[in-house]
Amino acid sequence: MLAFILFLIIVWIILGIIGAVVHGLVWLLIVAAILFVATLALGGSRLRAGRGRATR
Repeated sequence: MLAFILFLIIVWIILGIIGAVVHGLVWLLIVAAILFVATLALGGSRLRAGRGRATR
């Protein structure tokens, strides 16, 4: 699961860079930023939930 989340984060960073560099694709930068934050939030919540079960 962690590898998949890291893969998604890398994809969002690459899309954000493309959106920032290519003129007219600012919307791609915005979408990539939103998805990046959503992936971090989802990944963080799942990692914290997984750790809580392992200690019980």
